[in-house]
Amino acid sequence: MATKKNGLSLDLIVHPGETIKELLEERNMTQEELAIRSGYSAKHVSEVLSGKKNISSKFANSLEYVFGIPTQFWINLQGNYDKEIIEIEKMSEITDEEFNVLGELKDIVKYCEITSIIESGLNKALTLLNMRRFLNVNNLLSIPNLPIQQVAFRGSQKIKVNVNVLFAWKRICEYLTEKVEPLNAFDKNKLKEKYEDIKRTMFLEPNEMVSELKKIFLECGIVFEVVHNFAGAPVQGYIQKKNNKVILCMTLRQSFSDIFWFTLFHEIGHLMNDDFNDLYIDYSFVESEIEKRANNFARNTLINEEDYNNFIEIGKYDFMTITEFAKSQNVKPGILIGRIQNDINDFTFMAKYKERYKWVNEI
Repeated sequence: MATKKNGLSLDLIVHPGETIKELLEERNMTQEELAIRSGYSAKHVSEVLSGKKNISSKFANSLEYVFGIPTQFWINLQGNYDKEIIEIEKMSEITDEEFNVLGELKDIVKYCEITSIIESGLNKALTLLNMRRFLNVNNLLSIPNLPIQQVAFRGSQKIKVNVNVLFAWKRICEYLTEKVEPLNAFDKNKLKEKYEDIKRTMFLEPNEMVSELKKIFLECGIVFEVVHNFAGAPVQGYIQKKNNKVILCMTLRQSFSDIFWFTLFHEIGHLMNDDFNDLYIDYSFVESEIEKRANNFARNTLINEEDYNNFIEIGKYDFMTITEFAKSQNVKPGILIGRIQNDINDFTFMAKYKERYKWVNEI
């Protein structure tokens, strides 16, 4: 008799022997006749039909001759049964500690269900197994021990980092970009030629902006994606080199367009400055020459430094003047306002004119 573990019953899984029983009944064939036709002992046939023995590859081949049903069908039937048994056993072995990790990933799980990355509407144990598959781990408790530093991150020291959420967010980035291939290998010269084209997309509606950015970056050997942000993963951007392509993902964590565009060009700066080969840890709170160089690149590529200094020297900060100067730099007024706010350390300055990007459907 099958037993129940943690409320999950092995009785719900049908052994392949039941399928053989149904065929015998349909064809009015006895177990003894099956034994003779298959060349196996009556005891062996009886044990398969009762679920005490599994269908071996050789027995599956004999069943093809007896019933005219391909060997592979019986092998697959047995394989599916074995897999279901393993899944039940795995579910029964899930610890409270691993369920706690699943709880930490609740927003990630919800996102994965909404976007059909994993199946929705399942019980907690099955959901956990699906998250193991998606995250490519046999146990969620192993996540903190994995080398998560295989990517480049921009985050914040002021916000607590949950390594499980951060790892899952990284995996979502990989999932969304892994099947996309750029038109060419990564090309710095091509990317440099596209700066103004990239900036011009900020004048489009957000969805169209992202679509155009993807096209532009693909021409440069970069797979670009805007990925949902989650509490616990204070990351604004992700960058990784794989073979001849570059993966570049952004979030809308702080929603302000000037932060989005500064971060985007900050990451472009790392690529242009050859700050890493395949991996790089890029936290925004790290003070280093490499980070300062990327920051300066972002500031001065978005808005020309000499032009900006001349504008500041004039000191005329009404919205019309700001709008005219921003237009001359091929950026929206909010980008210029954001830079001024940062320079004067006053984030209330003309804050109402700063654009915010929002997800259509919040998780």
